[in-house]
Amino acid sequence: MKTTAICLAAGKGTRMKSTLPKVLHKVGGRTMLEQVLGEVKASGVEEQCIVVGHGAAEVQAALGEGYTFALQQPQLGTGHCVQCAIPNVPADTDAVLIVCGDTPLLRAETLTALREKFAAGGAAGIVLTAVMPDPTGYGRIIRDAAGSVCAIVEEKDAAPEQKAVREINTGAYIFAYAELCDAIGRLDNNNAQHEYYLTDVIKLLAAAGCRVDTLVVDDPVETMGVNDRVQLAEAAAELRRRKNRELMLSGVTIIDPASCYIEQDVQVGQDTVIYPHCQLRGNTVIGAGCVLEGECILTDTVVGDGSHLIKVVADRAEIGAHANIGPFAYLRPGTRLADEVKVGDFAEIKNARIGKGSKIPHLSYIGDAEVGEHVNIGCGTITCNYDGVNKHLTKIGNNVFIGSNTNLVAPVEVADDAFVGAGSTITTPVEAGALAVERGKRRDIPRWNLEQSPRARQKKD
Repeated sequence: MKTTAICLAAGKGTRMKSTLPKVLHKVGGRTMLEQVLGEVKASGVEEQCIVVGHGAAEVQAALGEGYTFALQQPQLGTGHCVQCAIPNVPADTDAVLIVCGDTPLLRAETLTALREKFAAGGAAGIVLTAVMPDPTGYGRIIRDAAGSVCAIVEEKDAAPEQKAVREINTGAYIFAYAELCDAIGRLDNNNAQHEYYLTDVIKLLAAAGCRVDTLVVDDPVETMGVNDRVQLAEAAAELRRRKNRELMLSGVTIIDPASCYIEQDVQVGQDTVIYPHCQLRGNTVIGAGCVLEGECILTDTVVGDGSHLIKVVADRAEIGAHANIGPFAYLRPGTRLADEVKVGDFAEIKNARIGKGSKIPHLSYIGDAEVGEHVNIGCGTITCNYDGVNKHLTKIGNNVFIGSNTNLVAPVEVADDAFVGAGSTITTPVEAGALAVERGKRRDIPRWNLEQSPRARQKKD
């Protein structure tokens, strides 16, 4: 059964009070629209048409290539939205799955169940519904004597006995393509809002003698639409709870799930331990047997097996296996640390490759550099990579010792097995195995602090 999805994403989202289109607000590191489309794809539906309207160019730019878009302009209701999409649905489609771009808690498993029930036959359409303890504000599911859905009645239009119905419309549907095309073409806007309502398709199908069934979702929270920032935060919290549960069931220890922020695309290996207040963002990948302590913030960062991080901020960095990083280390984009590297407190690394077993214990800046294996970089070392116009490379070979408080003025190279004395400012290449000491000659001025210093002059005045 070939299924095409239509995702309704044209609305303005006035209650969000934002210049950003509603569907581009993020939950769990993804836009709401990306989250919905990802679950649709995971349910097995590859063909997708997104209906855009408000902020159309911004929405299309955010999603990028690989999607089919339909423009709804002006926005004349949900039925009109589907009318705009129908010309983009392939003619050989059997079923059309319709979802809303502001329902980020929908699960692929639920959409799969919806498709499977439709494929079993007997219905021209199936409505995803939920049974609510308090259905106030939702459209009610109205059935005929045979149990088929004959209408969806909105709260404002419902009679008292209809308001007592607790089964509500969630806004997700699947229809037979031919029947949907026929019904959507016969919609009218004879209502107070002068809009074309998708829910009227149900009434038209029922009037034509078609059966419309329902699939009741197990957890009503899954169908929650996001209309304001409060609901956005609630949806994000639910996605975090799901993600944490998924990781813990896969063998990850999260000491305090409520305090950890782990986005949807993050991967974490078995037997890794995550302490409170860590943030794992974007496409971060953590290996097996790692320990993340003390408010680590990792974005699009890869960490090898068995590494230990404490209070590390890393952005687009790669950390090898069995590394020890932190506390208070800052790994900027382009950082590539090999296995068994140590980076200590208040060290900053940017666009640099650090070889296996090398150590940058503390208070150093290593930027635009290539550092070999088993190098020791002393406290306070700086690669002076910027001349005011261009960035330059520092190269350090294997088994090099850099003394404390050293400035390496790039472009410069320190060859294998060299030793640089503490306090040096290295401006020329250092040969393999050499000791390099580059300091200004000491000069003492007797009694300067008693006679010539600013403090001495102040006393005389």
